[in-house]
Amino acid sequence: MADWIAETFRSDAGWDHLETLVDIGNRMAGQPGEMAGLEATRDAFDAVGARDARVETFDLAGWERGSSSIATPETVEECIALPRGPAGEVTAELVDLGAGLPADFESTDVEGKIVLATSDVPDYFDRYIHRTEKYQYAVEGGAAAFVYANHVPGQLPPTGSVNGSDGGPYGDIPAVGVSSETGARLARRFDGEEVTVSVDCETPETQSGNAVAELGPDTEEVVLLSSHVDAHDIAEGARDNGAGTATIVEVAKALAAREDDLDTRVKCIAYGAEEVGLVGSELEAENADLDAIKGIVNVDSNMGERTLELTTHRFDELDAAASRVSERFDHPIATVPRMVPHSDHWPFVRWGVPGYMVSSKSESAGRGWGHTSADTLDKLEGRTLREQAILLTELVVEVADASVEIPHEEPETMAGYLKDEDQAIGMKKTNGWPYEFE
Repeated sequence: MADWIAETFRSDAGWDHLETLVDIGNRMAGQPGEMAGLEATRDAFDAVGARDARVETFDLAGWERGSSSIATPETVEECIALPRGPAGEVTAELVDLGAGLPADFESTDVEGKIVLATSDVPDYFDRYIHRTEKYQYAVEGGAAAFVYANHVPGQLPPTGSVNGSDGGPYGDIPAVGVSSETGARLARRFDGEEVTVSVDCETPETQSGNAVAELGPDTEEVVLLSSHVDAHDIAEGARDNGAGTATIVEVAKALAAREDDLDTRVKCIAYGAEEVGLVGSELEAENADLDAIKGIVNVDSNMGERTLELTTHRFDELDAAASRVSERFDHPIATVPRMVPHSDHWPFVRWGVPGYMVSSKSESAGRGWGHTSADTLDKLEGRTLREQAILLTELVVEVADASVEIPHEEPETMAGYLKDEDQAIGMKKTNGWPYEFE
């Protein structure tokens, strides 16, 4: 054990790959930088000893950013278009809905108006409301446009797709993101006044793909080790999700040195087009034998803090496996037994496949620097990558162990968990509810 741990502490494979990804620049789904990132990840898998490294391409409804603006009676405010919203120019009354809770939309006539809502959810509210849900409330209310204000100060407008959770192509009304400061100024000075939201974008047909490789014995049963390569075009995408992809490259290197310890085949997958509707992982799940997937370790935005946080989707055996690794290494690993219907584990987990969503523990709410232009390499540390890679390597080996049994659940059970957590409401609102039964 000491040899592979020491080698991982000395290894630059993951960090070098992280630098490769961020230096590409724009890795927006379907654009040339994303394919460059997928091909670089394929080559990295091959270089660290995984076999049959390849990129499996697929067609994608693309989205390319043009210019955007919010013109008030006095100023032109900085903003950025939200991906997969349509082009258009709208002049209408601005209405400030604060956090944009369901009750705010129920009590306010937004028809024909431009809705302003912030990215946070108040502490007193009992569930998280995703950006796409707020957008959908605006669409259903007949709003003319949607303005999404960052709740984190720092003059950073947020991005994020508004196409919902079903991988559908485009939203219905123009949508832009503004900084916390711009949002506060709009709300204070122009609530009830006419403003003009303008968005220019292109929607070409294009291609994305998944970078794939294999490790361990050639068993029918498989453990998926995954991340996503794409990032929003306004930033380097260092943490979201260069970090996750760099981490699984480092884990793949350690697993290649420990192949004799693997009882189950490990399939490494770096997905494309996660940020625009989980398109790569949706396709993988559609074509997979779900019964043959023993477990999933999906790594997304994990290097913001040093302590790993694993959401276990209420699979007790996943929680137990993480606890054994934490005790074995005398190193903290936080586990959270809740449902996360976002990121690339979800197309599998929703049908009862055991899966972790791997991130890092944080005391702050929201994405922090994520989905802004400040998601840059300087905020991450190689030490964090190496420590987390060691723990995740051991976790994959643990999940792959023949003596570890992790039963699948029925889809009805997963749906019940979502209802228990009041997440079904938002998923149904954004066409993300996958079940035909109630």
